[in-house]
Amino acid sequence: MRVGVLGAALTVLALALAATATGGPATATAIPGCAIADLNLLKPGTLTVGTDNPAYPPWFGGAERKPWKVSNPYSGKGYESAVAYAVAKELGFPRGKVTWTAVPFASSFRPGKKPFDFYLAQVSYKPERAKNVTFSNAYYFVNQSVVANAGTPIASVKTVAGLKRYKLGAQVGTTSYDYIVKYIRPSQKPAVYDTNNDAISALRSKQIDGIVVDLPTAFYVVAVQLENGTIVGRLPNRGPERERFGMVFEKDNPLVRCVNKALNRLWANGTIKRLQQQYLARAGAPDLR
Repeated sequence: MRVGVLGAALTVLALALAATATGGPATATAIPGCAIADLNLLKPGTLTVGTDNPAYPPWFGGAERKPWKVSNPYSGKGYESAVAYAVAKELGFPRGKVTWTAVPFASSFRPGKKPFDFYLAQVSYKPERAKNVTFSNAYYFVNQSVVANAGTPIASVKTVAGLKRYKLGAQVGTTSYDYIVKYIRPSQKPAVYDTNNDAISALRSKQIDGIVVDLPTAFYVVAVQLENGTIVGRLPNRGPERERFGMVFEKDNPLVRCVNKALNRLWANGTIKRLQQQYLARAGAPDLR
């Protein structure tokens, strides 16, 4: 009997190794009802993740590798890349079955067919966006902030009201721009730019006094992109709900249900907190009252 049991065990092991060697899953996903074969995917068996290009730190990391600029989403480094791979792992995808595709930020939440299963590039949930696409649960809660050239008058501002007299700018279609219009309400019309790079260039050449971006992006701007830059301060959350980043899906894609279960696990087991500490936690941003 011992020989029979051993033979059966060796047979099971051989089958498992064969499945792994051919790229098939050795075990089923641990999330009930979310087996890879049952997921509504763009390409069967592969998770296609979209993001903007360039892919900037601290959201992405790793050495630049074409076609990606600045960073490489395939590296698994940077907060959003790490979260995407953590979700994929919860769903049972081997790392080699995750592919990345470049999609402009503003195109991600327009109506219509999507070239990705989900997209993440600091896209905040907004009701008007949710009419065209479906959002996952939050993977990051957002504070906006103001960046300026050090030594300029705006750099010494301590309150939101103190920002009103200055010329501010932000990327088009972002909640950063919305915050300027809705809550700062400056006396001068804010400038709008196609990309954050354009806004930073305008700030560098002193066409504007400050830009509004999310706080982790602000740390990268002053550390790398803007010589003699400074974070004026972190803006308070305003509005009925706390601003949050969510993954973007084609409207009503049922895949979001399984991704939400994976995100819930990552919040519960401390993975999200650990990744935020690793990639996003910084000091030195005063609160604007």
